[in-house]
Amino acid sequence: MINKTGNKKALASEETEELLRLLKGRFEKNMNRHEDLKWANIHPKLNDQPEKLWSLNQMEITGGEPDVVAYDEKKDEYTFIDCSAESPKGRRSVCYDRKALESRKKFKPENSAVDMATSMGVELLSEEHYRALQKLGEFDMKTSSWVQTPDDIRTLGGALFCDRRFGHVFVYHNGAESYYAARGFRSSITV
Repeated sequence: MINKTGNKKALASEETEELLRLLKGRFEKNMNRHEDLKWANIHPKLNDQPEKLWSLNQMEITGGEPDVVAYDEKKDEYTFIDCSAESPKGRRSVCYDRKALESRKKFKPENSAVDMATSMGVELLSEEHYRALQKLGEFDMKTSSWVQTPDDIRTLGGALFCDRRFGHVFVYHNGAESYYAARGFRSSITV
């Protein structure tokens, strides 16, 4: 949507209000994810960064249920991560990146995880962020999520994904061009 100022990556005022209401409600409902943080400190930072609000809205409308999970005191930045129970529904059935998408000759998926994340203005979770998220709850019990893949693995055609099974977090590899209905990606953004 283009807002009144003509900026494609900014929400209209009523959309902003609704998103902020939703994020505040999720924040208050899940204090275990951010025990020492206060919404009153986060809210102004969101208002000052309309492009980040737009990205958070993209996370929300694709099923990510973003919530604050970390605060960097030195940088004065808050990190939002997709906290949906399973990999976000609106971001599944994608291969890893553009190179993988272009390498498929048949049955190409509609998009790639890296391209979608870039268009949303967010980042794929690293393995470290994925494991940190799993300390806050149990996620991806039925699905899996692509994570940032080191260049040496990607150069050889592979990509990494994670899930939680049997009470443990697992990191796996697959051909980057593969895609499955139960595999998507989780993202993060800092404000």
